[in-house]
Amino acid sequence: MPGQTPDPSAGSHAEPVPEPVPEPIPPPSSAGSRGGVLLRLVSAGLFVVMSLFVRLATVEAPIGQIVFYRSAFALLPIVAYLMWRRQFPRALKTRQPAGHLRRNLYGGAAMVLSFISLAYLPLALATALGFLAPLLAVPAAMLFLRERPGAVAIGAALAGFAGVVLMLAPAFEGPRLDHDTIIGVAAGLAMAVATAAGRVEIKTLTATEAPGTIAFYFAVICALGGLASWPFGWITPTGHSLAYLIGAGISGGLAHIAMTEAMARAPVSTQAPFDYTAMLWALMLDALIFGLLPSPVSLAGAFVIAASALVVPLAGRFGARSEALRPAS
Repeated sequence: MPGQTPDPSAGSHAEPVPEPVPEPIPPPSSAGSRGGVLLRLVSAGLFVVMSLFVRLATVEAPIGQIVFYRSAFALLPIVAYLMWRRQFPRALKTRQPAGHLRRNLYGGAAMVLSFISLAYLPLALATALGFLAPLLAVPAAMLFLRERPGAVAIGAALAGFAGVVLMLAPAFEGPRLDHDTIIGVAAGLAMAVATAAGRVEIKTLTATEAPGTIAFYFAVICALGGLASWPFGWITPTGHSLAYLIGAGISGGLAHIAMTEAMARAPVSTQAPFDYTAMLWALMLDALIFGLLPSPVSLAGAFVIAASALVVPLAGRFGARSEALRPAS
């Protein structure tokens, strides 16, 4: 019968039995992948909404106070998510307290620098600078993780920095320097460096820590760091200011949950391209709420950065596929 195991006592004249071929690992279901992509799109949009609330809050509130509200109110959806996953309070146990401190040092610095960038730049340009983080992760991985990225990834990183030059070009036009643009871009560059360093630490943490644990401690430690700025002067938020501050925290926490659930439903390489829809969200919100668009040269630089960052995951995906299709020697 088909599939029956041959009799081992058969004579030498029996036909040779071919080696069994291991069954391939089934890919994620198409429904699960679609759900993962949808959640990734929601996550990208929520992160832009969070950035919008932060930018509106910077009109009155100091950066330290925004960090506190962004982190403290993010704990509400994060804890609710952990309870829904039946991981609370079990998820609060950690094997790497020092690793969390290092990750939060980089992540907290990245948050502060990101908020400074949002205070001085249009939403779309500040969002584009955030895409430098995966490009900076290329040299960071070479230095700290001993990885050897291909020529495509290295070329994409260089192209991304060319995009930064294009974004800066309008600041040097005219008789006076545009100090706001220079401060915003400088903060955005430093934010990308801190984010890339934080991603290296997250990669180390994920060996023993659940995503919810990493998110929880990030929110707690950043909230404490923001609270430490209280003696340096906080406003008494009311009305719109209070709504912006709370909205930044809730939307940031929901964005992280959506991203975590997306990663559980679809391969990262499938989701990565959809992160760059954040540029479209940012451009639309800039136009609808602030009535502005960046200059054509700055906009071109922003899209060069986004396209370069998109190349890195796609190059890895197609490289892995080509390697799998290559015949064995």
